[in-house]
Amino acid sequence: MSKIDRYMLSQLLILFGFFALVLVAVFWINQAVVLFDRLISDGQSALVFLEFTALGLPKLIATILPIAAFAAAVYVTNRMNNESELTVLQATGAGPYRLARPMLAFGGVVFLLASLLHHLLLPLASQQLSERETEISQNVTSGLLTEGTFLHPTDAITFYTREISEDGVLLDVFLSDRRKPDEGVIYTASEAYLLRNQDVTTLIMVDGLAQRLGTQSGRLATAKFRDFSFDISALKHRDVALRVRARNMTTPQLMRPLSDLTELTGQQPGALIEEIHVRFADPLFCIVAAMIGFSTLLVGGYSRFGIWREIFVAFGLLLLIDGVGSTLQRPVRSDPQMWPVLYLPVICGALLVLGMMWYVARPKRRRRAAVQPVGSTP
Repeated sequence: MSKIDRYMLSQLLILFGFFALVLVAVFWINQAVVLFDRLISDGQSALVFLEFTALGLPKLIATILPIAAFAAAVYVTNRMNNESELTVLQATGAGPYRLARPMLAFGGVVFLLASLLHHLLLPLASQQLSERETEISQNVTSGLLTEGTFLHPTDAITFYTREISEDGVLLDVFLSDRRKPDEGVIYTASEAYLLRNQDVTTLIMVDGLAQRLGTQSGRLATAKFRDFSFDISALKHRDVALRVRARNMTTPQLMRPLSDLTELTGQQPGALIEEIHVRFADPLFCIVAAMIGFSTLLVGGYSRFGIWREIFVAFGLLLLIDGVGSTLQRPVRSDPQMWPVLYLPVICGALLVLGMMWYVARPKRRRRAAVQPVGSTP
């Protein structure tokens, strides 16, 4: 690799790291606000929030990698163009294919990073995140230990306690049970206790009132009780899917017969085929994103008015190709034999880049066509 290649590659990697860091920070803040509000309102600690945030970073990074690669390619190409570095290189005989060599090397580096994320880190993080979400969704007790707030462990249950004493006694408890469609029950008690016995958690209410309303008859029945036990273990989402999902498996684990994967995950063959091939197509798109940004600006050439038009065109092309790719996943889910269409955005982007490079490599032909007299034959 020559000095100019190393120079361009170093500039691309530095700017890529900068844009990736900025984009991750922006997207992370947007997601963290929602995640923090949801977890804290459910009674979870700040450590759980940090754990969920860390487990969500691989997916976030994998999403912004093509954008960061595109931004780095555009910025470096634009700067070299404004500082006449590209003009000097082209004057020394360096054609567009020669100039694209460090850009391809840069795309290869991003491709390796994206491949590591899609094939290994992202499935492992997704698996761990699914397990933690299952644990938290089943931990109803932690959600009830929040005072002064109406809580909804499920859609049919509402719980409220005015205060929790230092010894763990729940004071002034309200519990609404609407799980049965033909009746609703409201329990109120001056005190309540949570008792745990292995997997069974029971809410013991003391000195309270039970009000049972029949939705069809409209009759209200009330009964006072000295103590009443309510099994809240039934509120746990035992139907939470503990089945292995394809997105939680690393790519080597997916390299097995399709019938075995279908039996193991319970997913349709189309969804499994899509999951496998998307992991290869997305990293390849990182190379295409970088090359689109470079080749589009190269077509624009040098202009003292700037090349903002070419930048917007490059960004529009990137959005168009990526949008087409997102619409091709549904046909693959219906028909697994159509998996090659998942690589269509990469192929179209590569052909587009080759076409622009071919156009830039023939400036003499363009100039001859521009100055040709009207009505003359070539």
